[in-house]
Amino acid sequence: MLEATGQKSIIDRMIRAARLDPQLYEEVEHDQSATGQAMLVVVLGAIAGGIGALSGGIAGLVVGVVASLVGWAVYAFIAYWVGTNIFKGPHTEATWGQLLRTLGFANSPRVLMILVVIPVVGIIVGLAVFIWLLFTTVIAIRQALDFDTWRAIATAVVSLLAQVVIYSVVFAIVT
Repeated sequence: MLEATGQKSIIDRMIRAARLDPQLYEEVEHDQSATGQAMLVVVLGAIAGGIGALSGGIAGLVVGVVASLVGWAVYAFIAYWVGTNIFKGPHTEATWGQLLRTLGFANSPRVLMILVVIPVVGIIVGLAVFIWLLFTTVIAIRQALDFDTWRAIATAVVSLLAQVVIYSVVFAIVT
């Protein structure tokens, strides 16, 4: 499916990302023009999560979007560094931008977070989206870094732990 501009449809790409299509992650990894689309996916997921949570009002939504964008960029950088330095495989060759794009599209299931506002169903949806994001993140890392699945899982876990430590230190300094 192509739009009038000749670029791949973001909706089509989001659906394929959510379906864990490895070819989609390869496609966006190599399509430098997809960075804006990846950013939009992160923003849409943040907005859906903000609406689903129904807290914080407009200011909370704006802060949530900014925090999601910063978190996406930071996590992509950490995963890039960890994957290309610690868990580098024989075929690993990537850039931060490639991780940024694949991890951006890995956020596609987050648009369902808008459903968290529904009593009882919301808890199930939130848990399902969280688990789904684990899978999309591993696929995104695996494809961007040309890894096997175990290296991708290790990179995802170490990167997440590093991000938590970094945020904890920054939070401790700021507060």
